[in-house]
Amino acid sequence: MKKRLIALTLVIGSLQVSCTDNFDAINTDPTRASATIFDPNLLLPSTQFSHVSAMAGYSGPILFQSMWVQIFASTSSGAANYYSNADKYVISSNTNSYLASTWNGNYGAASYAYEMEQLTKDKPALANLNNIAKIMQVQCLASIADTYGDLPFTQALQAKGGTTLPVYDSQESAYKGMLSKLETATAALSPATLLPTNDAFPYKGDVAKWKKYGYSLMLKMAMRLTKADPTTAKTYAEKAVAGGVFTSVDDDAYVRADNANGYGNGNGAALSTLADIYQVRWSKTMIDYLKATNDPRLGVIAEVPADGLAANQSIAAPGNTTPAVQLGLPNGYDLNGGATDISKAPGYPGGTGAGADATPIGKYSRPTQVFRDRNAPLFVLTYAEVELLLAEAVTRGFAVGGTAAGHYRNGVVAGIQALSRYGAAATISSAVATAYADANPLVPANALKQINEQYWATTGLLLNFSEAWNNWKRSGFPVLTPVNYVGNFSNGTIPRRQPYPTGEATLNSANYSAAVSKLSGGDTWTSRIYWDK
Repeated sequence: MKKRLIALTLVIGSLQVSCTDNFDAINTDPTRASATIFDPNLLLPSTQFSHVSAMAGYSGPILFQSMWVQIFASTSSGAANYYSNADKYVISSNTNSYLASTWNGNYGAASYAYEMEQLTKDKPALANLNNIAKIMQVQCLASIADTYGDLPFTQALQAKGGTTLPVYDSQESAYKGMLSKLETATAALSPATLLPTNDAFPYKGDVAKWKKYGYSLMLKMAMRLTKADPTTAKTYAEKAVAGGVFTSVDDDAYVRADNANGYGNGNGAALSTLADIYQVRWSKTMIDYLKATNDPRLGVIAEVPADGLAANQSIAAPGNTTPAVQLGLPNGYDLNGGATDISKAPGYPGGTGAGADATPIGKYSRPTQVFRDRNAPLFVLTYAEVELLLAEAVTRGFAVGGTAAGHYRNGVVAGIQALSRYGAAATISSAVATAYADANPLVPANALKQINEQYWATTGLLLNFSEAWNNWKRSGFPVLTPVNYVGNFSNGTIPRRQPYPTGEATLNSANYSAAVSKLSGGDTWTSRIYWDK
């Protein structure tokens, strides 16, 4: 992201004047902008970056979902014990802080979008920005709903108006409300009025691309409901396609980070931490999946470090990217010397190095340097996801056009090509991507499994861990064997939601308690949210 993000304090309302004619002039902070002169376009990148930051790095998903659905794995011992939340479903010292970040970050992002909506609601010339504000609110609030379940929606973001203890809407009603809001806002976008400026997406304010984004978000949300409410899923999926969804990788929604100005990629920052460099590896599940079909992404995303502890802990030492030597780390093991020590894992390959320079995990594949770039993109929604969702929609009988096989092929090619956003080192040619897709076509008898496994791999390799987890919850694919580590918080099952932030129980206790009472199993990691059937 090449623009500075600006969040200025707005002075709304007026001061009471009694004893002097120039009281306002004397007591007004000259460094603050009033609502009448503040440019609401400045809030758009704040919304966008706050959202992607809430879904990346130590804000949560890399510490939870990345390993829950076996994209990454970690021995999570010693300095990297904060990954025990993920790889073993075991509380770490900061778990309560981590689990609140997606909630807090997305409500913060939504509040920027809400302020943008309020500043533009009576200004017809800024109608596009007003509707984009509504679309971004849906993006942020849907992410919260998918992670936690019921949430404040109709009374959310109203603190300035005095509503500081909002009621929780059911996720079902919130989702339907968000879909309706999204439909209205997206349809209202028009090139006839002013285009938004200061856009952190690669759209540069192009309303046609924003329209595609709104309808593509609608498609994704509709497909969340395929089991909970097939009728609504079908209705909104078909509306989305009729409106016009993404048609190429040029439509991908992402934010390019700008580390030099304080807006770095949280995943890149996490994976550049010494403990993460050493202990975060690709899961055996992911590497085995890629190797089974000679997926060309394998030689781009994974490397086996050079021998020895020093090389394994070095961010600069190059590794071996030859696909044949890649080996995924099985989830659920540690370096503690007991029954779950990595050396006890089936097929353990042995370590590398000797003496003080020995490491027991040296032969396992780690992420390549492209994922440690703090200026790398943070993906929101891609053409690959859209095409794979369309492939499933056709399989389910929805009237969205095309064939399941055609959409699947497009999704596979697009998922491979999306990696090029990470730079030349991650770029795979169109010819290679197309050849791979043609060699691995959709098999109708196995369609839902094949589509959703590809969706998991594609979103996982783009480090969109939350999306990979949510689609796994919805589809059941890939079929994963959970970890059952001693002392885990989910009874040896993969977590299906994050508990609400602990502050909700104390600050908004009545509404929190009402929401929890509707959760089968209570406010736990294993309770299922509305659409998770």
